[in-house]
Amino acid sequence: MYSALDIDLKPGYGFGIFEIGTSLWTLLDTLRRHPAAYPQIDIKYDPDTSATTPIIVHIRPHLDLLFSGKHQRLHTICIRKLRDPNPPVTVQYKDSILCSPNDILRRVGVAKVFGPTYPGDELRYPGIWFSFDEDILGEGLKVSHPGDRMQEVKRIVISQIEPEGSEDALDEVTECPTMVGDLARAVIKVHDGVALYFYPKIDSNPLHIRIGETTSQDLTLDLGPPLRVHYKDDERMQIHAAAKVTEAEDGAGTGYFYNYFQYGMDFLMSETTHVVKKIILHTNVPGSPLFQRYKRCNWEIEGEPEDDEDDAPPRKRFSDRFETISHFLSPHEPPPSMTLDRTADEDSLNLPNPITHLHGYDGIILEATNLSQVVSVVLF
Repeated sequence: MYSALDIDLKPGYGFGIFEIGTSLWTLLDTLRRHPAAYPQIDIKYDPDTSATTPIIVHIRPHLDLLFSGKHQRLHTICIRKLRDPNPPVTVQYKDSILCSPNDILRRVGVAKVFGPTYPGDELRYPGIWFSFDEDILGEGLKVSHPGDRMQEVKRIVISQIEPEGSEDALDEVTECPTMVGDLARAVIKVHDGVALYFYPKIDSNPLHIRIGETTSQDLTLDLGPPLRVHYKDDERMQIHAAAKVTEAEDGAGTGYFYNYFQYGMDFLMSETTHVVKKIILHTNVPGSPLFQRYKRCNWEIEGEPEDDEDDAPPRKRFSDRFETISHFLSPHEPPPSMTLDRTADEDSLNLPNPITHLHGYDGIILEATNLSQVVSVVLF
């Protein structure tokens, strides 16, 4: 028996843990920690363009959550099957019960609580609307006349309050309080590091993380303690080194990782000097082996300005295809690639396309899928 679903509507904002603007990573991580309350979850996306197209999270049987394609933020909440008893649903707004296992939500009930609105096939109010259609209209299904005050509400949709005429399910979520403190974007400068910009954007001065300069103490002070510290013990890439470099010559030891899953970043630290050696940024592409381990990092690679007065140097973003970014980094022939199977050590993980390709450039490595989606960037 599933626990009952109690929904306290907040038009334009959501309800409970389902807040407009919440990141995909944060919400899925929360749901994963409550398997008894949310036992059945499906994730739907376009496998050909999963890095940039919207994602739907379906929590059976009542909730459909639409996340924006680029920033992976909760854009729209759809509450449906209000009379399905598995589990039973109770919906309220402020102090009024709209529907419960014993009460059916009808047009007249919505009007009593929310008041008048413009005519149409649905009852639309700022940040919320009520639909009288089933999700799928079957042949011969009888639909009540729009003027019928006893029409039964079949779906409740919550979205961000936007100016009239600008509602579009494919739009990105406008900056809202839920995002405060989250990473807005990361600007990569090869051979230097990254500049991190946080919400709220209006007050955001970039935080610079520099390779060979920023220390573990700096990271802890600026970003907080990492969610995990992982000591590097995988040296399989050493076989590709042109010449063996001893630990003493390297001057850094094996090293350890600071994992900031909530920002979509890892930092490889020197074991002896405790400064940043490498920076890894993750794109959180659905269907890729590392999906949902990291929040999406909205990264962009900055090129050299054309002159000293160039305030807008060229940039390539995570949403660009691998070929575009590769030509940006190296206009000549792309470098040879190595294949990587991240599922090789995980027998229980079965993905249709587990293989990615590592492409090395001067100071930067791109990890790309067969569909030309860049899933991670390594700076060194």
